[in-house]
Amino acid sequence: MTQSVLVIGASKGIGLALARHYAAAGATVCAISRQNNSAGNAELHWLQDPLLSQEHSAQVVKQALLYQPDTIFICNGVLHDNKAMPEKTIRQLDTAILAERFLTNVQVPALYLKLLFPYLSKQANVRVLALSAKVGSISDNALGGWYSYRISKAAQNMLVKNLSIEVGRLNKTAAIVSVHPGTTDTALSEPFQQNLPQGQLQTPAATAQRLARVAAGLSAEKTGLLLNWDGAALPW
Repeated sequence: MTQSVLVIGASKGIGLALARHYAAAGATVCAISRQNNSAGNAELHWLQDPLLSQEHSAQVVKQALLYQPDTIFICNGVLHDNKAMPEKTIRQLDTAILAERFLTNVQVPALYLKLLFPYLSKQANVRVLALSAKVGSISDNALGGWYSYRISKAAQNMLVKNLSIEVGRLNKTAAIVSVHPGTTDTALSEPFQQNLPQGQLQTPAATAQRLARVAAGLSAEKTGLLLNWDGAALPW
């Protein structure tokens, strides 16, 4: 049986690499992005969702579910942009930027997961992997800083944990997890790549391969966990 994969947030970086990885492996791949990225990616089934509204996104998700995905990746996330870099101190905190990070890192995944809920509640052995970050772990935080990103990723982790409990009551075979993909050579990590230990920085393609292995090893017993790129459980 051909594997079917849905990648949400697939316009670039890890999301695009995941879509290409699975397509190259012969899977049926549906990719959702805000921009039309079909050029050069004819092997993928592209759906554009520029509005991110309840009504419009519901229609996009409805189309995506026609492919009956068994594996779903949610790859939306922003660490920095042309408006702001991560804060080194709370004195740099701008609540408008914090709200923008919550929109991308929490509200967007929450909307898609809400729309996917009926499907997740009944689809046997469905696997959901929401890309998160180790810096969203509260107990692992010994450095501080990066307020907006840490806060929003911690909230995303709670979103995934909550959903795993609710879906688990209805579908005992589902696995819903947060995943730390590791440091990847994308625009998100570019300003922070100096002085990294040798071998820590991965290409998007290599990260996609590692995440695909994590997905392949997921079972219902792991639902609700925060996983590292190698599949090991990380502390909340």
